[in-house]
Amino acid sequence: MPELPEVEALAGYLRERAVGRRVERVEVAAISALKTYDPPPSAVAGRTVTGAGRHGKFLDVRFDEGLHLVVHLARAGWLHYREAFPSAAPLRPGKGPIALRVRLDDGSGFDLTEAGTQKKLAAYLVTDPALVPGVGKLGPDALEADLATFAARLRSRRGQVKGVLTDQSVLAGIGNAYSDEILHAAKLSPFAITDRLTDDQFATLHAATRAVLGDAVRRSMGQRAAELKGEKRSGLKVHARKGLPCPVCGDLVREVSFADSSLQYCPTCQTGGKPLADRRLSRLVR
Repeated sequence: MPELPEVEALAGYLRERAVGRRVERVEVAAISALKTYDPPPSAVAGRTVTGAGRHGKFLDVRFDEGLHLVVHLARAGWLHYREAFPSAAPLRPGKGPIALRVRLDDGSGFDLTEAGTQKKLAAYLVTDPALVPGVGKLGPDALEADLATFAARLRSRRGQVKGVLTDQSVLAGIGNAYSDEILHAAKLSPFAITDRLTDDQFATLHAATRAVLGDAVRRSMGQRAAELKGEKRSGLKVHARKGLPCPVCGDLVREVSFADSSLQYCPTCQTGGKPLADRRLSRLVR
């Protein structure tokens, strides 16, 4: 799933390539992906791309006259920038991976695609990003929150720190992968309970959040959209590395599996050498 660093890099890539270009047309191949109907996609034709940014993990492509294309890429969505399209023919609705295409006046443009059968990519054409339900509920940006805000937000939601970090209404931008990396850097168990953390632990966790996300953004910026997934994987120390040695201590990275997700951690670095029980309600929290 694209998280804060990848979405920031995608926005940066669009700022370099698309800003100043005029939209020829927007083609929707997956009707279910477009969550708004007014204004219609045809309203974008003839408008100029004026910027790109993000709100947490939401990508925001801005056009003149105050129009925004806000996209949540979900777990399997991605943006593919094309210097040229193989055909000028409009997309046909169907079962392919392309959900939406934006054609620009120089022949370039971008596709929003989604792999797999669970179609959760969501695109919104709005006059104000706050009109998007998920954007309106976002907490402070995880990379911008100062220590006081960070600690207050996490203390406001009692629960396992892994789950609270990934709650977008608490902090915006952190997902499954970077929460694993942040907790590893902070030497905290993913099952530690937020209201039991000390002030020093919150300070360490805040510093780890800034360091992990900041480093990922720096490595991602300037990369082509097609290279971002590989760049993300290359920087991971524990996430998706079950059974491999921890690069910090050499212990084997372990995994806890849930119904539709999993987490990875290092026992030596994070849990005092004790493996976490591989079930949702593990009692090991230190």
